[in-house]
Amino acid sequence: MPPLSSPASSGPKTSYHEFYADDFSPRDHYRLLWDHIRATGNNALETKDHESQLALQTEGVTFTVYGESEEGIERIWPFDLIPRIITAAEWVRIESGLKQRVKALNLFLEDLYGEQKIIKDGVIPPELIYQGKDFRREIVGIVPPRGIYTHISGIDIIRDEQGDFLILEDNLRTPSGVSYMIENRVIERRILPEFFNKYRVRRVEHYPSLLLDALRCLSPRGKGTAEIVLLTPGIYNSAYFEHTFLAKEMGIELAEGRDMVVVNDIVYLKTTKGLKRVDVIYRRIDDDYLDPLIFRSDSSLGIAGVINAWRAGNVAIVNAPGSGIADDKAVYPYVPDIIRYYLGQQPILKNVPTYQMTNVTDREYVFDNMERMVVKAVSESGGYGMLMGPSSTAASRKEFMDLVTENPRNYIAQPVVYLSRHICYMDGELEARHLDLRPFVIYGEDIQVVPGGLTRVALRKGSLVVNSSQGGGSKDTWVLAE
Repeated sequence: MPPLSSPASSGPKTSYHEFYADDFSPRDHYRLLWDHIRATGNNALETKDHESQLALQTEGVTFTVYGESEEGIERIWPFDLIPRIITAAEWVRIESGLKQRVKALNLFLEDLYGEQKIIKDGVIPPELIYQGKDFRREIVGIVPPRGIYTHISGIDIIRDEQGDFLILEDNLRTPSGVSYMIENRVIERRILPEFFNKYRVRRVEHYPSLLLDALRCLSPRGKGTAEIVLLTPGIYNSAYFEHTFLAKEMGIELAEGRDMVVVNDIVYLKTTKGLKRVDVIYRRIDDDYLDPLIFRSDSSLGIAGVINAWRAGNVAIVNAPGSGIADDKAVYPYVPDIIRYYLGQQPILKNVPTYQMTNVTDREYVFDNMERMVVKAVSESGGYGMLMGPSSTAASRKEFMDLVTENPRNYIAQPVVYLSRHICYMDGELEARHLDLRPFVIYGEDIQVVPGGLTRVALRKGSLVVNSSQGGGSKDTWVLAE
């Protein structure tokens, strides 16, 4: 991939405001909401905010943050009661762009672990793939059920300064956050029922049934008799609330690796009545820990022999092992080329301009403009392993330059995009905060995008970091019906 043809523009920018138009009047699709807020007043918002926090606490909607001591701190999920609204026309473009992207990425994975035509044709440099820690040579030649690798995707979307939707990141390994998307809607319906009488809002609560149907269709013994297990690392995992939530909603077993065993390339769940065959494993642990016979031999979280059972076609694993190479941030700049290569189409949703640190020209430009860049480690998530140029110090910039120089394949850089803003109810006042969106895509018998997603909010004033582990919160996301 050649260097970017145009450098990042300089100087501060004004972010797009989703709630207000340029004249500070509410946008058309927010007018009913704004009129209601003005009519009911601040006291009503205060009451509703208190109700939402109480409901979250009562329902035990939590997440876990890990500090330097590696001891988890459980916190109530941070929620802002003012919903984000996406019009039907906007959603049509988002949905079609996500379907296109997930389809192409799945074909990419199928090719990488098969004939590798995209490498032979020179579209992607081979070293980019082979040096990626998430390319799993151990599974080359394995064909997953229905040829699907990316069963569940969480694609992060932002709006740039002009209000255009851009893809920020692909999450194809064990994407999280869907339980909070649903809980946000449940809480919102409870505390703001009058708003739902004014707007035709599309549902998100049916996500577990969509996922369950997609999981069942992967069963090697047929959809009607599918036995499905959600594989969790256990109670100390930061997403354990989501694991229990989804297992309960789908009516499937929640189990740890020690609860299962492989006999003659067939996976069984240990029960009080003996062994029960497992057809589909919805795994929420990383590849490294999935099978100690194939990956990390010291893993106590996985199931010994599960990869051979998968190879034999006796079990489906969701998402497929090896999917992580397709959401490697160093591969991300090539996704538009991937879409054109496999689908013969132009990307519907564009990427954020990205600089490859393996490219000398890109690297030199980034080093000269670090204060206006976001530098990211390609395999990190949750806001970790990242330098935010505008808020960085000279020392931290020097540290990252040294890290990049030592291992350029492990980093990319992007010009700072000032994420769109939205009003939030903050300590009795309505204030603007930056946000993004993580819609969820399910790939079963076909590709379905849940109409909504997890809107993540940078609750700290002026911050562009929306991750909950870094002080972010969330909003309910309303997609309007036509």
